[in-house]
Amino acid sequence: MDVATQLRRYIDDPSRLFGDENLPPHTNLPWWLAPLPRWLENFGLNIAWLVVVVNLVGTAFGFWYYGIHPFSDPVIQLQFAQEPLVMWPFVPDSPVATLFIALSLALWKLGRSNEYVNALAFFGCWKLGLWTPFVLAAFADSFLAYTWFPMYLFLFFSHLAMVVEAFLIQRYSEFPIGAVAVAVGWYAFNDLVDYFYPIVGDPHHTALPLADSAMAYGTTVLQVAAAGAVFLTLLATFVALATRIKKLELGTL
Repeated sequence: MDVATQLRRYIDDPSRLFGDENLPPHTNLPWWLAPLPRWLENFGLNIAWLVVVVNLVGTAFGFWYYGIHPFSDPVIQLQFAQEPLVMWPFVPDSPVATLFIALSLALWKLGRSNEYVNALAFFGCWKLGLWTPFVLAAFADSFLAYTWFPMYLFLFFSHLAMVVEAFLIQRYSEFPIGAVAVAVGWYAFNDLVDYFYPIVGDPHHTALPLADSAMAYGTTVLQVAAAGAVFLTLLATFVALATRIKKLELGTL
């Protein structure tokens, strides 16, 4: 069914937006693996093309936030201007995650779902969707000292929305071991260069409003941010593998 025909059907009968016609079957996973109500899963999948567009816009905004300003002079500013070119792929974590989810949903809609992209999208949206609100809350006073309050709220809640998107993927992904391994490898390597061994230059994590060595919560800012990132990488690994195991137990794979 082409997009125009599908759109007309939704306009004629808006209730179709919450139905599961032409969608992957409901997985019947336990709530801790599939916490979204069924109607919300259906709604998200039925408006998948809109979600793709929103995430591509978010990706563009994210690269602008990190310092790519195509209509300014210089074009490269902020954190990108401070990072070695070779490490750029490991800097804009959230924009890359929104790009992964856009690709995941688009490929599924086109009937060409790719499990490697699905796993990367799940890990990215889960990890960055929670890590960003975590550091925004942990260092709220410092962020608000230089961030416009509406922007602070936008960053906080838009990243939480990424977590919601992550739980759409379990409807059409099998989370095969190889794909999960690739996602673990990518995000574990990101943690390594972001916090522990930058390889080139300084640690490449998203810029925080305090120096890495500043004291926070009995340790340092860098260690607080690193603890959140590593924990979420491990948790995403557990959830992805637990989803696969439960699907096998339920006989849906």
